[in-house]
Amino acid sequence: MATLGKVRLNDPDLRDRLYELLEHDHLPYSTGSRFVRLIIVIIILYLLATILASVPEFDTRLAWLFTTIQVGALSVFGLEYVVRLWSVVGHSPRQKSPARDRIEYATSSLGIIDLLAFLPAAIALATGSRPALALLGVLPFFKLVRYSPAMRSLLSALHAERRALFGCLVILAGAVLVFASLLYAAEHDVQPDKLGTIPQAMWWAIVTLGTVGYGDVVPVTPLGKLISVFAIIGGLTMIALPIAIISTAFADEVRRRDFVVTWGMLARVPLFSHLSATEIADIMRLLRAQTIEAGEILVRRGDIASSMYFITAGEVEIELPNRHVRLSDGTFFGEIALLHRANRSGTVTAKRKTRLLVLDAQDFHALLQRVPGLAAHVHKTAKARLAESGDIAVAELKQAARDDQPVAE
Repeated sequence: MATLGKVRLNDPDLRDRLYELLEHDHLPYSTGSRFVRLIIVIIILYLLATILASVPEFDTRLAWLFTTIQVGALSVFGLEYVVRLWSVVGHSPRQKSPARDRIEYATSSLGIIDLLAFLPAAIALATGSRPALALLGVLPFFKLVRYSPAMRSLLSALHAERRALFGCLVILAGAVLVFASLLYAAEHDVQPDKLGTIPQAMWWAIVTLGTVGYGDVVPVTPLGKLISVFAIIGGLTMIALPIAIISTAFADEVRRRDFVVTWGMLARVPLFSHLSATEIADIMRLLRAQTIEAGEILVRRGDIASSMYFITAGEVEIELPNRHVRLSDGTFFGEIALLHRANRSGTVTAKRKTRLLVLDAQDFHALLQRVPGLAAHVHKTAKARLAESGDIAVAELKQAARDDQPVAE
């Protein structure tokens, strides 16, 4: 009984475990990562069922299958929403009541997306309204925002540039009004049925500035055609301006996200954990990117250590004399052999396509000279890591201690 009570006392609270599973435990090969992949598969299956159900030939033969997929998927989305609503308690940045924590989640952008992913479609499915289900059935697609870094980056870019994009809309509205008024003045007597009013001319201006050119309204006078030329040129500018703003903001957001990921990775490295923000930023400027394909050998046993490596995405296997070790996203290796200029004690092979950040030996040693106190901390950390298991650096440090002779690079 005492043992059972101790286990229960040390066992994490179910609510906290569910919160971590849903919100943070998304590292590769983790339970959270498998959950994310499952939800993405369910979303894709649901969308395919909704799309194919609108085809009469498929719906006649497979209506039962489509309905089963839709009901099952909406049930999963609804259950996930309820679990998120329950587990969010106690995880607010500020201490709040359970009701306030749940209201905060329910009114957040992601909470609203989670709710819209199942409630409207469930109502349409229950009422049997096919048009409503076809319209509302695509809402679960937006759940991918929660699981897709690319979509989150795009939304962040749109939010960051919302004022500039609003300015583009104002400019576009002004251009529509100006060109519509000009064409109305030039053509309303000639084409009273198509350009007899400014609102009719505004339709032409929107189509022309959008470079769509439906051809339902065409100027016939020389002046009207001249106005159209300037409208078409202006339309190209109208399209290029927001595209340039969005693409630049999106690229900046991706770089910012990569910066944060790299920063977090370096900050977790024992050798660099005590450094200031300026010193970590200095290290980041020394890193270079490298990609290796599945099955490709990165280093061989006996090679001279010339770099240390940070894994940003992918997985490698380290073949040591007595065991094999696998390292994946967010891990690092090679820094201690680099410090002691020892030969590699294992062969490193990519198990799948892997992206790495590489810090070369010359930059590493220059960094030790440039950053005060780092060299002493590096030696201290190197010895401390002897107690760790599953890292190639352990074997390399032992080899360096046995050899007691630095190997020239």
